[in-house]
Amino acid sequence: MRRDKGRSASGLTLLGRSVGEWPTSPEEARLECFPNPAKRGYRIHFETGEFTSLCPVTGQPDFAKISIEYAPAKLCVESKSLKLYLASFRNVRAFNEAVINRILDDFVGVCGPRFAQVTGEFASRGGVAIRVVATHRAKGVN
Repeated sequence: MRRDKGRSASGLTLLGRSVGEWPTSPEEARLECFPNPAKRGYRIHFETGEFTSLCPVTGQPDFAKISIEYAPAKLCVESKSLKLYLASFRNVRAFNEAVINRILDDFVGVCGPRFAQVTGEFASRGGVAIRVVATHRAKGVN
């Protein structure tokens, strides 16, 4: 994943532009950030019901609802770049647990939040659904 820690809204390259080509992998995707506009503590919640990755064994699609909740520190993640980043998993073969932890690691790596939690609610396969929750707390944050 390419990181772009924009210093201002003018540093955003994806917002307001049509997508010619979607990233084909998380390594190709770019999460963009902008400065946190508030000094108080608050939380941001992203949610999508259109997430897809691939089973690492069978190659069949795994469908999920992904929720990301975080308390920004200095940077906020721009939502269009997050949408493109999440879409980049559609060809990734990985276990659900690895996918959710990768999303959390990439998210924390780009914006350094006080708190972040990524939840993946994967659709039932063979009668069993799976919910994976990964959490990050910055040092000194309860």
